[in-house]
Amino acid sequence: MKIRRDVFQAIADPTRREIIEKIAQGAMNLNAIAETFNSSRQAISKHIQILTECGLVVITQRGRERYCEAQLDKLNEVSDWVEQSRKQWINKFEKLDNYLNEIKTKDHETK
Repeated sequence: MKIRRDVFQAIADPTRREIIEKIAQGAMNLNAIAETFNSSRQAISKHIQILTECGLVVITQRGRERYCEAQLDKLNEVSDWVEQSRKQWINKFEKLDNYLNEIKTKDHETK
């Protein structure tokens, strides 16, 4: 059974975020990525597999080496969600502000 993954799962882990940052600078082979961490190659391979399943990384074969390339356009899903959430919170705070001003005005009128 294949697990459906999304970009939010990818960025939820600090190691995966660091991998994304590294390969955003340019394609890296799997060994070069693994050497930059204090984790086993197997653990890093699992992180890269998750990033691939989320659509943030594409692995290409160049000769005998496998290279990871970032597909950062998928991160637009995150920025879209953040923007939508920001708008909702601004709306809620504006309503709260209006309500508090209304209470304050009524309080001044009764004095």
